[in-house]
Amino acid sequence: MTPSPFAEHFPALRSGFSYLDNAAGAQVPTDTIDAISRFLSSGSCNVGQPYAASVAATELKARARAATAEFLHCEPEEVMLGTSATSLTFQLGRAFSRLFRAGDEVVISELEHESNATPWRMLEAQGVVVKTWRAHWPEGRLDPADLRALLTPRTRLVALTAAANSVGTTPDVAAAAELAHAVGAWLIVDAVHASPHHLPDVKAWGADFVTFSQYKVFGPHLGCLYVRRELLPGLPADKLWFVPDDSPQKFEPGTANHEGLAGWLGSLHYVRQVLGGGQPGRAGLEAAFRRIEALERPLLESTLERLLSHPRVSLYGPREPRGRVATFCFNVRGVTPRAVAEHLAARDVGVAAGHYYATMTMQALGLMPDGAVRASLLHYNTAGDVDRLFAGLDSLP
Repeated sequence: MTPSPFAEHFPALRSGFSYLDNAAGAQVPTDTIDAISRFLSSGSCNVGQPYAASVAATELKARARAATAEFLHCEPEEVMLGTSATSLTFQLGRAFSRLFRAGDEVVISELEHESNATPWRMLEAQGVVVKTWRAHWPEGRLDPADLRALLTPRTRLVALTAAANSVGTTPDVAAAAELAHAVGAWLIVDAVHASPHHLPDVKAWGADFVTFSQYKVFGPHLGCLYVRRELLPGLPADKLWFVPDDSPQKFEPGTANHEGLAGWLGSLHYVRQVLGGGQPGRAGLEAAFRRIEALERPLLESTLERLLSHPRVSLYGPREPRGRVATFCFNVRGVTPRAVAEHLAARDVGVAAGHYYATMTMQALGLMPDGAVRASLLHYNTAGDVDRLFAGLDSLP
């Protein structure tokens, strides 16, 4: 099989293995690996002290916060950097548990990863009412009119994914924000699955809170939480007493993963230099993501067409390229999802099998507990990877 043209940047791609489980985490470029190595080699130190290595760590964290803000299209003071999107969401959930009262309402879309659902369902223990914004199946589309019918003056929060990590749907986030704000509610957006495909824009979305994971965007295992600046001081946090209420550090307890932050800066360097033509700033990111979308589009279209025409495959999710990313959820008649994944793994193709933490989606489709197969592509995948996937499917007993 012809190697990926991006193999020169991604060491893992040189193995010849077809990585089609990118929704669980992207491969990382040499820029990322080298940046981590440089930081650790020059002195692994904490922040705040006057000696050189500590000054470097302090500056590194500030640069990582500013670069992440540029990625999200917000201000550095609105960016919280942590271990994972899930852990940061649970911290936010603890803050809401001190603000919400019995009878307040939360709306969760049926497409959510459990990290954007379980923290809000936990509020039911104190009397908060949790409603589900149902999708239209089997395509998994969310209709804003259905959300409007769920909203009341008691609604405090709407939780919505920017791209479903299961069936690939990309809901209308801006429309949901407008509806939520009309009744005085906040919108939290899970951008974890969307962020390697489409450049996040918290301003265009009108979001109040956003999470994403750097390891889905060709980076190390980190997480990020955006909080709209006006809301940050009023959010209770489990923090050390001297941390200011208006500081993002209130949601960053403990020592940061400095080597991970260095790696994330390396990932953004790859995105701008290799994909964005070397343009600086947000413009470079926008150029890079235009190229990402152009690279993914033919893979999305061909994979979708071949899955829909395959005699043994049942596809769940949008049946046309519009309103979806290159993430495909399907089953093969007569074979369990796990057996399909094992069969493909033996043929050097990595896919996922199960519910991938999208339990509401799997329940709606009647697929629990086994779930479904998931193939998820990124810009560095090739037509050869897709051919190998279908050769594996065609050889199933």
